[in-house]
Amino acid sequence: MRVIAARLPANEDSDTRWRVTVIGLIAITWLGCACWAQPLSHSQGEPAQSESRSVWDGVYSEDQAKRGEQLFQKGCASCHGETLHGAGEAPPLAGPRFTSNWNGLPLGDLFERIRRTMPQDNPGRIGRQNKIDILAYILSFNKFPAGNTDLPRQPEFLREIRFEASKPEPTK
Repeated sequence: MRVIAARLPANEDSDTRWRVTVIGLIAITWLGCACWAQPLSHSQGEPAQSESRSVWDGVYSEDQAKRGEQLFQKGCASCHGETLHGAGEAPPLAGPRFTSNWNGLPLGDLFERIRRTMPQDNPGRIGRQNKIDILAYILSFNKFPAGNTDLPRQPEFLREIRFEASKPEPTK
């Protein structure tokens, strides 16, 4: 780290130099404390803001998945099949082929694919909230656990949720 100090004219008194030095040291100390404090709060059991969750953390509710199932049967089953295993050229939305395709990616990527391209004949026909509910149903069908709150519809929150095909090992 390179520190750039302000150059004072040679004729400035030593009192001014001393003040500039003290202010600089205070600023450096404040920055050091600020940088050190965030890892400290995380180590004391508070979740860090940047920690992401996975589909194994109960990111949708059972009610949301039920709404999504009804919507799926009306708007998606004709192509993807009632059992979500695909039909014709429509890819599966369940099983190992589906989960391995999305493994390690943000859930927001899967949602964006659904949002922009489904249904194939008219992607705008089904609204954003309905597509989120359908995604909750897809997660439910693939045996990812439900939680207490609905899957959020905001893309920035969906990008923080990882799609993991296998349940991660608990951390100690």
